[in-house]
Amino acid sequence: MRLATIKQNGEEIAGVVTTKGIVTIKVLNQVELSQWSTDLYEMLCQGQLQALTTWYKTGGKEKIEAMEAVPFTKVEYAPLYRHPHKIFGIGLNYADHAGDLAEKAPTGIPASFFKPDTAIVGHKDEIKIPLQSLKTTAEAELGIIIGKECENIEPKDWLDYVAGYTTILDQTAEDILRLNPRYLTHVKSFETFLSFGPQLVTPDEVEDITKLIVQTVSNGQVHAENSVSNMTFEPDVLVSLHSKVFKWLPGDILSTGTPRAVHIQHGDTVECRITGFEPLVNPVIDKKVLNN
Repeated sequence: MRLATIKQNGEEIAGVVTTKGIVTIKVLNQVELSQWSTDLYEMLCQGQLQALTTWYKTGGKEKIEAMEAVPFTKVEYAPLYRHPHKIFGIGLNYADHAGDLAEKAPTGIPASFFKPDTAIVGHKDEIKIPLQSLKTTAEAELGIIIGKECENIEPKDWLDYVAGYTTILDQTAEDILRLNPRYLTHVKSFETFLSFGPQLVTPDEVEDITKLIVQTVSNGQVHAENSVSNMTFEPDVLVSLHSKVFKWLPGDILSTGTPRAVHIQHGDTVECRITGFEPLVNPVIDKKVLNN
């Protein structure tokens, strides 16, 4: 199953992706006399997603295909949600990206950082290069969305706690980072520095996560790509390892690292493409240009 959050009548409302568009949870509830949350984050926190997925796989898919949908041509995506407890990123998880920064890929413990929820934007929202930066980069990444509270789990059990996957664009003020590697949280936290969505893909839709190809795309051209299997720390290890540091909560976002960052400038369009996923696309503006 695939879910999204769309803008409708001044609201941001969750929906299920069908072949003809998005059926909102509000419509689903009206037809099925159900009481699913119409907010995707609340749905995760209340533990409803697993039951909804079961309904979908046991006859619900056929039912929802017959319901009134917002056509894709009229869909305006919002971020999947805006206020998770944690947004946790992994740095230098592919050797190629480490080379961009004249660094070596970490071994033993991955490089990591937190981002604030104020950095979140959605599909087709503007990424804003801040006044303080002369070189900002965008990084396409596979995002993992936690579905259940967990701690101290083992890699073999990781999927028991995962709600799904999504596309992410993680931005960095690279010129500031080069001044001092300890500025990592600073350079990752500017407004619009995490684009998130447009769809959540449940794990049953992905046969083998390690075979997914992640692409950083700039102005329609593939800048870099790599397979999840080439990560230094694969998703099962990342979810498990960090569950032994802190407690994962429903809706937490884990951004797993990029094959390579691309320098973005005013007027660019940047994308995250992942095999079989809806692409995440954002235009770029530079605040310095707008202020001139």
